[in-house]
Amino acid sequence: MLVIGAGIAGACAAIEAARSGASVTLVSAGKLFSGSSFYPGTWGLGLIAPVDGSDEEDLARTICTVGCGMASPSLVTTFVHDIPLGITWLERLGVTLRRPASEASAHEAAFIPCFDHKNRVWRGLVRESMEEAFGCEIERLDIRVLEHCELIDLVDTPSGAIGGGVVYDRAHNGLHTVYAEATILAAGGTSGLFSRRLTSGDVLASAHGIALLHGARLINIEFMQMMPGLLSPKRGIVFNEKSFRYARTTPQIPRELLEARSPYGPFTSRLASRAVDLAVDAAGTEGLPLRYEFPREDVPEFVQTFTSWLEEQQGIHPTDELRIGMYAHASNGGIAIDEAGSTGIPGLFACGEVTGGMHGADRIGGLSSANGLVFGRRAGHAAAAYGGDAPRWLPAHVLSGVEALAAWKASRAERGEMAALDPSEASSTLARLREAMSDACMVVRTHEGLSRAATTIQELQERVASRAVHDDANSLNDAADASWHASYARMRAQLLLAQAMVASMLERTESRGAHYRADFPTEDPTQARPIVQSLERLEHR
Repeated sequence: MLVIGAGIAGACAAIEAARSGASVTLVSAGKLFSGSSFYPGTWGLGLIAPVDGSDEEDLARTICTVGCGMASPSLVTTFVHDIPLGITWLERLGVTLRRPASEASAHEAAFIPCFDHKNRVWRGLVRESMEEAFGCEIERLDIRVLEHCELIDLVDTPSGAIGGGVVYDRAHNGLHTVYAEATILAAGGTSGLFSRRLTSGDVLASAHGIALLHGARLINIEFMQMMPGLLSPKRGIVFNEKSFRYARTTPQIPRELLEARSPYGPFTSRLASRAVDLAVDAAGTEGLPLRYEFPREDVPEFVQTFTSWLEEQQGIHPTDELRIGMYAHASNGGIAIDEAGSTGIPGLFACGEVTGGMHGADRIGGLSSANGLVFGRRAGHAAAAYGGDAPRWLPAHVLSGVEALAAWKASRAERGEMAALDPSEASSTLARLREAMSDACMVVRTHEGLSRAATTIQELQERVASRAVHDDANSLNDAADASWHASYARMRAQLLLAQAMVASMLERTESRGAHYRADFPTEDPTQARPIVQSLERLEHR
């Protein structure tokens, strides 16, 4: 079995599949344990769960309400039910989970999750403990790990199923074709398409496009969290929203707005306190200046944890001037899946932030990590069961180097795809794409801006096609071959995802949750339905 991505979702999927008896290869675009799950710009990740069985129904109902009708009720029910089981699974694995310091602090308002209306069970996931526990289990289960390798294509079987993936070894400029009875995509969200982002550089935002090319669908892809983060004195650090109530900004934002903005992290169009985010966004590249004014006592534990981490780990004193700006953060939508993590394409599963349906237009805090935990385990178990029942046609070995490149080129030739792209051309194209997406698709969206972004994406697609080398005569030398073919495949997938995102943003002519159309600033009840994108739908726009 093949797992793409080594964050929480990918690690959980790989471990669960291996425990079910599958032979697993885990592929990571960066080092093992990477992506948003292990992003160093925050102390760790929050994780919430229902307090007890009676709280499950309330949490599920709240997810659907906060999601503004965009979440799948069946996925949500499964999701909420499995979170406590996942927490127990983590503890048995040896992950040390942070807890509130006392029963009293557990009921502080600061521990109410973003967009929620009450306290839940709260646990903190600390990177170091996760890495140690996951690492020991991966080693014990003899899971093969390919670090610094990115997915660039999926393997099609004669029956129409997915039979593994082609990965590019970024460290050694080579290819591996990993044949597998089942493949799980856990490659993270869409932030790699934006210049300013609160995710690591190995979140490439290419898996969605690759999945589209092989028949998968995207759901709710227009809903993406935009989050305040530090621009100075250090960049790329998540700003703790609970501390807004202690902030004094220049120019001054009314205190009552900052107080109203404190309960939640990412931008939403639903609440009047969106004015705070619009002010931060309007501050541009310099950022909005602020300083903290903390009382002598009664500072919530959640805020103290943040300021202590800033001072001890980042060297930023609570009295220093901070400048904050808006960053692209987590995706609320992605590849459509069912309760088992199946994409509907035989042999292809997905889990974690790359997927959609279990959240909606807004997402409750602490449920992104829960998503990776719950559906990572579910996808791992289901994929192992699928692989056990699948017909045995696949080679038992991994192709590498020249052999892998030849096999992949032959497969692409059958589809009429022999293009390759100079990596420097791909790099400049990605920079232009990120600029266009950052300009039109972050906090404030309009028909004019989105149309401009759509035009830029089309121009970049045409540019890539015109500047690509068609290698049907094997015109590239061996040294360039792998990197040029990988650059074309990655760029094609990234542009396709961007096209799908902008198409959905244009189609949704209303403001709903994380999607804010300044030219349609209110919610339209007639549009209370998810938008689903497929390759066929995009080609016929």
